[in-house]
Amino acid sequence: MLFDDWAGIGRTLLVGVLAYVALVAMLRVSGKRTLSKMNAFDLVVTVALGSTLATILLSPDTALAEGLVALALLIGLQRVVAAASVRSEGAQAFVKATPALLLLRGRMLSEALRRERVTTEEVLAALRADGLARPEDAAAVVLETDGTLTVLRNLPEQGAGTLGPVRGWPG
Repeated sequence: MLFDDWAGIGRTLLVGVLAYVALVAMLRVSGKRTLSKMNAFDLVVTVALGSTLATILLSPDTALAEGLVALALLIGLQRVVAAASVRSEGAQAFVKATPALLLLRGRMLSEALRRERVTTEEVLAALRADGLARPEDAAAVVLETDGTLTVLRNLPEQGAGTLGPVRGWPG
């Protein structure tokens, strides 16, 4: 159906503006971490916030107050989980993935690629995006916890440096 009535459109406009303003205010109060892409849990919260906002806007069965409570609940739970992961290694391990080494000293690590479900072509694309023409020109490629690929041109001469927590790092 293309059009039901003007009341539905008016409700969508009014509730949309109010829900949007309330969501922006909640996000400003909750801090930068709420919409970060630091790990899979943060992504789930971001998607859930979008889905909840859409439900508030489009479902006449959902009252604005109920929708705002749902948004506040999601933001509150995200803050609790983020705080717990900062304070507890167990909580952090439950919520956050471990970065994984996919290429080391120009050589693709085929077992890691399989385990992480990343193709050689995706690693090559990351190398090109970083300005490298050959895998041999990269010291390492790491699959980060947010799904991005980080290309390292140099490896630390001593110690692990930033590669310490990376799964597959031999150092």
